[in-house]
Amino acid sequence: MVSFVDPLIAFVSAHAWLAYLTLFLAALLEAVPVVGSVIPGSTIILALSALVPGGELRLEWVLAAAAAGAMLGDGSAFWIGHRSQREILSAWPMTNYPRVIAQSEEFFHHWGALAVFFARFVPPIRAFVPITAGALGMSPPRFYAVNIAAILLWAPAHVLPGVAAVSALEHYGGIAGVGGTAKHYWMPLVIGGALIVALATWTIRRRHGGGVIEPATEPVRRKIR
Repeated sequence: MVSFVDPLIAFVSAHAWLAYLTLFLAALLEAVPVVGSVIPGSTIILALSALVPGGELRLEWVLAAAAAGAMLGDGSAFWIGHRSQREILSAWPMTNYPRVIAQSEEFFHHWGALAVFFARFVPPIRAFVPITAGALGMSPPRFYAVNIAAILLWAPAHVLPGVAAVSALEHYGGIAGVGGTAKHYWMPLVIGGALIVALATWTIRRRHGGGVIEPATEPVRRKIR
């Protein structure tokens, strides 16, 4: 594993812009309806955030890339729904996911505009709520205000745990006397852990029909202003 980690660190150090682009695309695709329900964007963000303590990536740019991707993904999905209204919910490929669409509408029934905030932290409906919000007639200013606030909390919540974990491991390695070799040990742990989480999440979704909660008896059809 060490022989793999060293070239990875060297590559990211020399091509940091590719890592930032990957972070941006991971957050963007995770917000795309249907696609976002299978893309392990959070896992990718966690794995790459592990490179911040070693100086390969800068924390502010990691946060910016993740937040920008999420904003563009959510904003674009909402605008598509806003322009198409309910027609988009009965069009392909949305018709293949009636349960998650119904669950998104039920979110609005209980939480109103706050559904946009809470859904950002709840996969897999995170990929469906923005387009559903637009389709239900939620006003753009209201959506973007709530969505941006959610993303500004979501990005640090996904990046900082990886940074904190690696920083703690490096600090412990320094105390244990391994000093500069600590990186050889924490990188395999973090990357391996991220892969295990991704595999477990994918397996659970496959066994439980995509991890989607059963729909409400009748979808909510009221508009949210």
